[in-house]
Formats: sequence, C-alpha cells, structure tokens
Amino acid sequence: MMSRGVYNEDDFGLIAWHEDGRWNVSRLVETRDLSSIIDQLKAQQTDGGAIVLISVDQEFFIIARARGAHMNMMLSDVTYANEYEVAADLIDTLDLPFPEEEDEPQPGGDIDLLADLGISGMELEVMSDDLDLYPEDQISALASRLGFADQFDEIYDRD
Repeated sequence: MMSRGVYNEDDFGLIAWHEDGRWNVSRLVETRDLSSIIDQLKAQQTDGGAIVLISVDQEFFIIARARGAHMNMMLSDVTYANEYEVAADLIDTLDLPFPEEEDEPQPGGDIDLLADLGISGMELEVMSDDLDLYPEDQISALASRLGFADQFDEIYDRD
C-alpha cells in the first residue's frame, strides 16, 4: 500500500543552504511530494546550492541536492519504492529499475552527491546499510558532518 500525505508526524525533513559563509537551515513541511521538494530546492538559488535531508516514516532517508540547474538525488533503500509513493517517484525520476519484492535493500541514485563536501558515496552506502540507526539519526549524523548540527538540533524536536 502506498503512503501519501502532506504531513506525517513520523517524517522529518530539512533544507540547508550555504550563504554568506554559513549554513542556513529550515524545516520542510512537505516530505512526501517529490515535485514540491524539488521546487523548494530550486527556490534556494545560492552560491553553494541547497541540500534536502528527509527521514520518511522512520524507515528510510532521501538526500537531494541542487546546484544551479543540476539536481542530484539518492534514496537509502530502493526497495521502499514498493511501499511509499515518494520512493517510487524518486526511482522513476532517477530512471532506476523498479525493485522487485524479493530484492535486497540497497541505496539508489547518486550516492556521490555529497563527495565534494567531504562525504563519500562509500560512506553513504555504509550509512544506508546500518540497520541499527534510525533514518533521523543518519540525517543527524550527515548534518553534523556537513557543519550544521546546531541548526539541525534547533529545528528537530526529539520528543
């Protein structure tokens, strides 16, 4: 069954953009509408581009990055395309093969999208495979590595 909705209390998303030498971070209200997510990224036209980090339903995460007209995206586990419309939309947008029910979990998309910021594709792949961490913990670790942990903590309510 596909999940859809404007807001889900088990989702968390943020957009971060680098401007005037520092990171600015804002919470995303819409975490499951890919076109809305892309529109928000494109709206943040800054010198360093913008990054979206999303945890969906405490199951998987999405990273998207816009640099000018160039868009990169990844999904921590492509098999969630069988259960979540946002994951299926991302698989379609990335022109990846749709996963079969029996496929093994694996990340998909551009796993090197943060390499120039110091986070390699291999690190993202290892992070995606770590079943001991919830997706919000994974995006928290990414926020810390990217240099906006304090801003992340200010907007992420851990209650």
